[in-house]
Amino acid sequence: MLLLAVVACACVTTLQAQSHEVATVIELQGQVSVLRGGQVALFPNNTVAPKEEIVTGPNGHAVFQIGDGSTFEVFPNSRVTFQGQWTIEDMLQLVLGKIRVQIEHGNGPNHKKVSTPTAVISVRGTIFDVAVEDDDGTTYVSVEEGQVQVQHLLQPGPVKILNPPEWIRIFPNQPLAKAASPSPGIKFWFDRIRNAVADVLLNNPGGFGLPRGGGIPGGASGGAQGDGGKNKKNPPTTAPPGGGL
Repeated sequence: MLLLAVVACACVTTLQAQSHEVATVIELQGQVSVLRGGQVALFPNNTVAPKEEIVTGPNGHAVFQIGDGSTFEVFPNSRVTFQGQWTIEDMLQLVLGKIRVQIEHGNGPNHKKVSTPTAVISVRGTIFDVAVEDDDGTTYVSVEEGQVQVQHLLQPGPVKILNPPEWIRIFPNQPLAKAASPSPGIKFWFDRIRNAVADVLLNNPGGFGLPRGGGIPGGASGGAQGDGGKNKKNPPTTAPPGGGL
């Protein structure tokens, strides 16, 4: 009996400690509210308590921070419940829309879970995106940094481990598919171009200028400089610094 009393007391104490966790608004734009017997508008430095649902409008966007330094970003037309299970580990329940989560792990592994109508995403310190794309709960998960584990809530089967830049889409009536790497997007190509430009500036300052004669070295318009265009063979070329595109 004494042991049962100690365990019960510990459980109550833990629950009370967890119930004091809040999510604080650190950035906000547009229409963002919380459901408290109706929609209550949120403003910077406002807090959201466990089991409260955050709702964003068509122009709504907000970033929230919790006590351990972890943050979650809520995008327009989204609905997400903070600590729907009222535990520190069960961080978010995404009903619809998109969120971006960054788990603080400076002090070691930080076990967190994000759930959707079809999936549970388990993390230990990472940056990842989750989107619920339709009313059926189709879920998209992509990883930018670290590693996440994805489990299907409705279909039996093994879990999937995602590493950057892998992604997976979870359908309600299908087992988990093999994780895939995304096709290069705008950000990918922008980063490639930026890195190539930085390499050129570092290794060949002024390398972007054209020769005074107006021609392009090795081009068909002028041939090799100084030979009157007689040498039609282009000089050997090398790959641009940094790998080019």
